[in-house]
Amino acid sequence: MSSLDERTSTHPRPQMRRPWQSLDGTWEFSKGRDQQFAQHDRVVFETSIQVPFSPETEASGIADTGFYDTVWYRRTWEQPPLEPGQRLMLHFEAVDWRATVWVNGKRVRTHEGGYTPFQADITSELVPGSTQTVVVRAQDDPADLAKPRGKQDWLREPHSIWYPRTTGIWQSVWLETVNEERIHALHWTSSLDRWEIGLEALIIGQLPQPMQLAVRLRVGDQVLANDTYQVIAGEVHRRIALSDPGIDDFRNALLWSPSSPTLIEAEVELRASDGKVLDRVESYTALRSVATQGDRFILNGRPMNLRLVLDQGYWPETGLTPPDDAALRKDITLVKDLGFNGVRKHQKIESARFLYWADRMGLLVWEEMPSAYRYTTQSIRRLTHEWMDVLERDRSHPCIVAWVPFNESWGVPDLPDSPAQRHYVQSLYHMTKTLDPSRPVIGNDGWESVATDIIGIHDYDDKPARMMARYGLNEVESKLLKRERPGGRILTLEGQQVGCEQPLMITEFGGIAYGGPPQVQDVADAEGWGYSRAETPEDFLERYRALLEAVRDMPALAGFCYTQFTDTYQEINGLLYADRTPKAPLQQIARATSGNGAHAPAATPEFDPVVDQAWRDELMRRK
Repeated sequence: MSSLDERTSTHPRPQMRRPWQSLDGTWEFSKGRDQQFAQHDRVVFETSIQVPFSPETEASGIADTGFYDTVWYRRTWEQPPLEPGQRLMLHFEAVDWRATVWVNGKRVRTHEGGYTPFQADITSELVPGSTQTVVVRAQDDPADLAKPRGKQDWLREPHSIWYPRTTGIWQSVWLETVNEERIHALHWTSSLDRWEIGLEALIIGQLPQPMQLAVRLRVGDQVLANDTYQVIAGEVHRRIALSDPGIDDFRNALLWSPSSPTLIEAEVELRASDGKVLDRVESYTALRSVATQGDRFILNGRPMNLRLVLDQGYWPETGLTPPDDAALRKDITLVKDLGFNGVRKHQKIESARFLYWADRMGLLVWEEMPSAYRYTTQSIRRLTHEWMDVLERDRSHPCIVAWVPFNESWGVPDLPDSPAQRHYVQSLYHMTKTLDPSRPVIGNDGWESVATDIIGIHDYDDKPARMMARYGLNEVESKLLKRERPGGRILTLEGQQVGCEQPLMITEFGGIAYGGPPQVQDVADAEGWGYSRAETPEDFLERYRALLEAVRDMPALAGFCYTQFTDTYQEINGLLYADRTPKAPLQQIARATSGNGAHAPAATPEFDPVVDQAWRDELMRRK
C-alpha cells in the first residue's frame, strides 16, 4: 500500500482530509408516517439499525421495502473536550431525502437532497462532561415524483427498470474537529497548455488578521511546487506553474490517464502572519485535460475511443450503499478486467470513495444526475439545487470526464414540443459549463438532444447487422440523425448542431439477458428483464461478441457504453451476476470488449477448457 493510500485510509472526503471519527454502526431506529411523531423528543425508538445502510436493505437489519415516509435515528457518543478555538463538525454524506438534525435536543441543520453531503457546526450544542446525543429525522415520500430519485420505484414492488427505494441515511456519518480559522473548500483544475495546476480555496473564520496559504505538490519524492500565497478577502485563486519536463516521455509520466493514473499529492496549510499553522488538509489532484474536437473525444490532447459500461451501483445486501471500501475497489478492478476504460454511473451520485478509487486506479467516469419524473416548478428547483451541489463536491476529481444532467428526457417528457422544457435542459447545460468549463456536458443522454457536447444514442437493437448498417454510415447527419429513431425518439432537436461537428456515441445498447444455467438460477432470474435473451453461456458470449464487433470500431463513433455491468434486481442483463460473478469467462468477455487491436475486429472467442472450468466452478459456488 502506498503512502497516499495509507493517509487516505477510508476517509469519506478523500480530497480534503483531516483527522476524523466515524459515527457509522448501531443507531436506535424507528419508522412510520410523519404524522405519528409530533416532536423529536417523543419518538419511541423501536429497534436498532446498522448505519449507513438504508432500512430497505438486509445489511441494515431492517429489510423493509414497504411504504413509509419518515424514519428516525438516534445515537450517543463520548466527546473529549475541545481546545480553545476548536469547532466540532457533524457530517452526513447522504440522507434521502429531507433531513432534520438535533444535537442534545437543539435543532442544528435541515437539508434537502438525497445524494449530496451536508454538515453542521455543533460546538455550541455540546454538553461538557456529558454523553452527546444526535437525533435525525429523514422524510422521504415514496410517491413524490417531483424530487430527484433516480431508479427508486414509486410502486410498492419493483417493476420494469425501477428498484426498491432508499430511505434515510445511506452513506457515512462522521465527526471532524477543526479550528475556527480554516479551509472551508478546496478545488483543483489543470491546464496542459500552460502546464499548471489551478487552485481555488475558500477560508472562513476570523478573517481580518493577515493569513497565508502554503501549498506543496509532489509526486512520490519529487516536489513539483512549494509556494505560499496571501489570503485576500477569504479566498485564494492561483495558477501554480510547474516546470515543463520538455521531452514527451517525461511529460507523459506526469499525466493522468487510465493506463497511467498519476496523482499529485497536495499538502495545504493555512498560516497566521507569525507562521503558526491554523489549519492543515491533505488532498490530491492530477494533470490531465478532456475535451471534444470535431467528432472525437480528446484526453490529454489525443483522441481516445471510449469503452464504457453502464454501472448502476447496487449490491444485493446493501442496495445503493457499497458494502465496504473493498467492494468499490473490486468493482473498478472488474470493470477494467472486462476490457472497459470507463463507466457511465447511471442515475446515481456515487460515494466519493468510488471517485477516489477511480482516480487512483485510472477509470473514466461519466457522472449522471438522478432524475425526477415530473416537470414542475418544484422539480426544477430541487434538481437544479442538488445538481449544483454535485458539481461542487465532485468537480476536482480527475476521473470525471463528462457531466450528464438528464437521461432519456426523464423529467422533461414533452421536450420536442415544449420550448420551456428545452430551455430547462439548455439552462442546465450552460450552467454546468459555467461552473465547470473543463469537461464535456451531455445535456440529455439517449435522444432528443437540444444542448450537448456529445450526441449520445440509446439503441437496443439486438441485430448486429442492423447496428453495423446504421452506424457505419458516412453521411451521419442526413442518414442517421434525421432518419433513424432508435426507441422511437428523434435523436436531435432543432437548434442542436449535428454531423461531424460533434462526437457521436452509442451510450446504451446490448442489455442481453441471461439468468444462468438451471442449477444456479431462481424464479426471478428466469423471468427477469432484458432487451434480448441468451440461453447458454456460449450463446450469451457470442451475442455480446457480435454486438461489440458491430459498434466497437465504427469510424463514425467516438465510443460506446454497454448495458450493463451487473444484474440489478429484476434486470438480468449484466455481464456479471449481482454478486459480481462473471456470466462467461472474464477473459473472453474482455477480448470481445476491446478487440485485438485498434481497428481489427476480435477473433471469435473460443471457450478455453482451463479458464472455462474455473469459471464454472466459481459459478456453482454462487448457490
